[in-house]
Amino acid sequence: MRLAYTEDQELFRDTVRDFLADRCTGSDVRAAWAADSAISARWAELAKIGVTGIVIPEEHDGLGMGDEELAAVLVETGYAALPEPLLESAVAAGLLAEFAADAGWLAEIAAGRATASVLLPGRRLAVEAAAADVLVIGLANGDLHVTDPGDCELTAQRSVDRSRKLYTVGFQPTPETLVASGAQRALSRAANRGALGAAAQLLGLTRRMLDMTVDYAKQRVQRGVRIGTHQSVQHHLANVLIKLEFARPVVLRAAYSLARDLPSADRDVSMAKIYAGEAADLAARNCLQVHGAIGYTEEHDLQLFMKRAWALGAAWGDPGEHRDRIATDLLGAAPAPTTPSY
Repeated sequence: MRLAYTEDQELFRDTVRDFLADRCTGSDVRAAWAADSAISARWAELAKIGVTGIVIPEEHDGLGMGDEELAAVLVETGYAALPEPLLESAVAAGLLAEFAADAGWLAEIAAGRATASVLLPGRRLAVEAAAADVLVIGLANGDLHVTDPGDCELTAQRSVDRSRKLYTVGFQPTPETLVASGAQRALSRAANRGALGAAAQLLGLTRRMLDMTVDYAKQRVQRGVRIGTHQSVQHHLANVLIKLEFARPVVLRAAYSLARDLPSADRDVSMAKIYAGEAADLAARNCLQVHGAIGYTEEHDLQLFMKRAWALGAAWGDPGEHRDRIATDLLGAAPAPTTPSY
């Protein structure tokens, strides 16, 4: 097992990193907070470098890549706090590619002319459902439906990260919207892809908050001394780095397992979500403490990444839900009922 990116994966990741450094700045993220939808002209630009079609098969104009490549890209979208729902679109596209008889949406998504949202069993909220062109809905009985969001009752919900537009979905299944029955296994894989993607984004967010705070500690002067020279500050940031470095291989292992459909995929994905979430949570707390009062203000960019980390920590299964999955895998114990996260 090689828990590292290949040369081609690194090249694609670096291409996305360079693009986002130029086209997704803090100002761009702030603009998404104020907009009705986070989807912008950047979506079509991402399509030009293949990002929107990363998991879409080549016969539908996608790149035909898998979870390892998707995770590598999502780390970079986390670093930039990309507002567009790339993860949700990728999860929806994976289900469309597997089941939809009319695969026309796949080429449209790959080309950046359409976006998709998804709502899986046990989840309450769909990201960017109102702005999506197609909505993929999985039901608890294993039925998979594809519908026009305009045919659903969508109710906007508040999020700590206002660039993530969240909606509850009122949906009435019909024979016309049904594309597959008995799709529990596919829906489970889709849920794992979502949780893995959130974990990858949390890694990027952790790295971004750490980088921002290291730069700040090198520049901020108090009483004639740069605060980064104090051991107490250095220890705060070193603890974040340790958490990040421990989480990174766990996420890589989960991507490896999911890409190969290994029996341990459920457990590996849950471990990745927990480790990455803990790293991001520690980064938010420690980096905020190092920044001090300025870090509490909306004028500073740190809050953009902190709030995205808090939102993703609850998305695609919260820590309690994933710990239950690990306990079930290791011990065979039935998890206690939990309130579904989104």
